Amino acid sequence: MTPDEARKMIKKTLQEIAPGPALDELEADDDLRERLELDSLDFLNFVEALSDRAGRRIDEDDYPELVTIETAAKFLCTRE
Repeated sequence: MTPDEARKMIKKTLQEIAPGPALDELEADDDLRERLELDSLDFLNFVEALSDRAGRRIDEDDYPELVTIETAAKFLCTRE
């Protein structure tokens, strides 16, 4: 998976969890939880959907890697 493919996957997954204008204004280095006002359940839904879409398990220990679009993309690209 390329970084661009990972970013697109992340954005598509976020669109399902937190659609709206905040997502359109999201920068690659914005804190996802803060910027999109994701509560714990929203974040868990994001992680589960991303895990399904990527076809790989994302454990709770991996959550710190999913803070921004860029860190999440790097995580997905290095976990092949």
